[in-house]
Formats: sequence, structure tokens, C-alpha cells
Amino acid sequence: MADELYEVPPEEFVALRTERQDAAKADGDKALAKEIGALPKPSAAAWACNLLVREQRAELEDLVELGDLLREAQENLAGDQLRALDVQRRQLVTALTRQARTLASDRGHPVSTAVATQVEETLRAAMSDPDAGRALLTGRLTSPMNYSGLGTTVSKPDLRLVHPAPTAARPATTAATPAKATPRKPAGESAADRRAREQEERRQAAEEKRRRELAAARVVLEEATAAAEEAAATLDQHREQTEELAARRTDLQARVDELADRLAEAERAAADAAAALKREERRRAAAQREADEAADARDRAAAHLAALGED
Repeated sequence: MADELYEVPPEEFVALRTERQDAAKADGDKALAKEIGALPKPSAAAWACNLLVREQRAELEDLVELGDLLREAQENLAGDQLRALDVQRRQLVTALTRQARTLASDRGHPVSTAVATQVEETLRAAMSDPDAGRALLTGRLTSPMNYSGLGTTVSKPDLRLVHPAPTAARPATTAATPAKATPRKPAGESAADRRAREQEERRQAAEEKRRRELAAARVVLEEATAAAEEAAATLDQHREQTEELAARRTDLQARVDELADRLAEAERAAADAAAALKREERRRAAAQREADEAADARDRAAAHLAALGED
């Protein structure tokens, strides 16, 4: 019952609703009559969308499904990929809106530019929101749906550990390590012994410095190795994700191209049907004139025959 009511043009809705309501009352079904009477009249844009659902349901199901896929991919696609898909989405919605206008015009009810804009907004809403998509596919819209723009989900930033620049180990301070006592010159130490002793002290100091530098270098190497391993793991993760998203984008592009081809084919078929309809209407009008003229000639002949018989 509702499908029948929402298929007819809006100006015929009230009369048909009253007729069906009266029929339900005559059958004694007051509950049904009340439900029928409560059905709201659809707007021109809603009727055009309902008509589009009935005539191009497969294309609209693909539209809603494509919207689901785009929402799934939206968070992960790069900006340029999203912009490309958004262009394709607008092209698809525009083509379907044009198809709705053609269907309405073929029914003898062309829609205005304002109504066409409402149809386009309804299709955008159906593509961006699952509930709106399901509502559109019922074919029982009573008013257009609004679309305020595809919201972008802002994901949490990719937090990565940043290793601080390693600091070379500080040499032990005099507070931490007892200061070496200045060796006393042994009594009776010769100049050669003193030079040998000082040379040994310098060698030990150089060895201690080298050990400290080696320890600091090991710390730097360990931290650099850990950072390199983490960076390599992150790179592998992003490479895998990039390949996955590229494959998904290819699939989505193929779906968009397929839908565009189907819409173009449907538009050509609709144009051919419209042209054939106009030709057939002209032929029918010519045949009607001929039939009327033949009927007039027949009536005149019958009248003449009757007049001759009376004489």
C-alpha cells in the first residue's frame, strides 16, 4: 500500500491516499484506514528519489555500498587519495541526480534546479551515513535528507619514542674518586727516575680516558641500534599498510569506473527510450486523426444510406 502511494507523483498522492483510506473503511479495517491516513505526502525531491530507487535500484545499492567502503578507507588514505575519491564520489552523485531528473521528466513532472539540489544532497547523505542509505533504499522518503559534509575522523597521532642524544659518560669527579696523591719525590730520586715515573702516570691517565670513551661509545651504539631496529619495524609496518591501501584504492577506483559506465549506459538507454516514446506518440496522434476521420466518413456514409432508404 505504502509503496503504491509513494510511487505516484506528489500531486496525485492525496487523492490516492483518500481513495485507499475509504476502501479500508469500507472493508471495516479502521486500523488500516488510520495508518493510511497518517502517511505524509512526499516532497518533490523525495518523490524523485523514490522514483530513482524503483528504476535504478542496483545503481543506488552500489552507491550506498561504495559509501561504506569509502568510510572504512577514509581514516587511512593519504590526503591526495581522499581528494581523488571525493572527486569520483561527486561525479557519481551528479550522474545519479541527472538520472533522477530525466526519470521525473519522462513521467511528465520535470523537477526544478532547487529540487535537483535537494535530490543531490539526499544522495550525498545516503552515501555518507548508513542509516540514511537504508532510508533511501526503502523508496518511501517523504522529505529530502541533508548532508553537511563528510566528517573526517581525526585519528590519534602516531606516537614514536624519540631517543635523546646520548651523553658521554662523565669522568669521575674528585668528589667521587679520591684524588690521587701527588707522589712524593722519593728521597734521592734521580732525574731519570722522575721522568720515568711521570711518563708512567701520563700513560695510566691516557688509558683511563680511553676506557671512558669506549664505555660512552658502547652506550651510543646500543641506543643507535635500538633506534634503528624500531625505525625499521615502523617502516615495514607503514610499507605493508601502504600496499594494502593502494590495493583498496585500486578496487574502489574499479568500482567507481564500473558504476560510471553503468550509469552512462543507463542514460543512453533512457535517452533512446525517450526519443522512441516521442516518435511513438507522434505516430499515435497521426493514427488517432486517421481513425477519427475514418469514423466521421463512416458516420456520413451511414447517414447518407439511411436518407436514401427513407426516400
